[in-house]
Amino acid sequence: MAVATMKALRKMRPERGAQLESVPIPTPGPTEVLVRVRAASICGTDLHIYGWDRWSASRIHPPMTFGHEFCGTVDKVGSEVTSVKPGDFVSAEMHVNCGHCRPCRMGQPHVCQNVKIIGIDKDGCFAEFVIIPIRNIWKIDPAIPEHYAAILDPLGNAVHTVLAGEIAARNVVVTGAGPIGLMAIAVARACGSAMIFATEVNPHRRELAKKMGADEALDPNQVDVVARVLEATDGAGVDVLLEMSGNPTAIHQGFQMLRPGGRASLLGIPKDPVTFDLVNDVIFKGATVQGIYGRKMFETWVQMTELLKHGRLNLEPLFKERLPLEQFADAFSLLESGEAGKILFYPNGSQK
Repeated sequence: MAVATMKALRKMRPERGAQLESVPIPTPGPTEVLVRVRAASICGTDLHIYGWDRWSASRIHPPMTFGHEFCGTVDKVGSEVTSVKPGDFVSAEMHVNCGHCRPCRMGQPHVCQNVKIIGIDKDGCFAEFVIIPIRNIWKIDPAIPEHYAAILDPLGNAVHTVLAGEIAARNVVVTGAGPIGLMAIAVARACGSAMIFATEVNPHRRELAKKMGADEALDPNQVDVVARVLEATDGAGVDVLLEMSGNPTAIHQGFQMLRPGGRASLLGIPKDPVTFDLVNDVIFKGATVQGIYGRKMFETWVQMTELLKHGRLNLEPLFKERLPLEQFADAFSLLESGEAGKILFYPNGSQK
């Protein structure tokens, strides 16, 4: 009997690029779900994998199918699965925690010491089908549009960062207006922030930042952003720093804009170690500094579902390009140009 196959975008060799391959459709194990992918979104991490940078070379083991942001319909379920059925519309938490390390046992699975990420450590969703453990499946509320359901993974990063502390009536600066920074602006606005500043060197993204709800989108190459934010806050500084860039200069500026006693939530990942004035920017300032990783399982998923199904978040400015998987090279080229928001793939050709 012939083996049923599917198309998948795969990293075949340790070099730049990817290939569209025909591979067997996987079979779910007893506690797994086979999902037919309806829409998948490209993440910055996927761009690193495609370009094959130093991080990718240290983490990715070709051949493998990448991609970790998606939504789809349940196609088949394992023998022990009872909570979903074929036809259910779902997404998934792509961080698979071990369940037995100290953080997992203490209710912090999002910082599991043995985490495996679908689309990085095992085959992902840039394919017609993907296998997901049932405990990682998230059923989508019918009120949530398909294109929003495809980006719950990165939206969760933004929601986790914004809601890691008090945000209502707080002045906020978002350093770095990439896709997750832009989502963070929308979340902060929806959750009642006062003034929202964004710092970003890319003019296209600065314009998007304003559309997402920023009061001011500042170019740090053209404006003294620290002076401007201090001026706008009567010299106090912002209550909350949401660091999304991973850029050392932006990080320095962010801490200088933060008021004494303020909160700094750091999601951006610098390429190299960063040094800054620990005494004046953190200790003497009495700042609360938080490292943010992934999404809380599954508190963050509940939070973003509630925001979305009640129409609190307008993410439409992020969406423009929707492409078949076969046009992956064009998609990655566009993303590298910095002129795109969230690009959606449709592996099964079901674009709406």
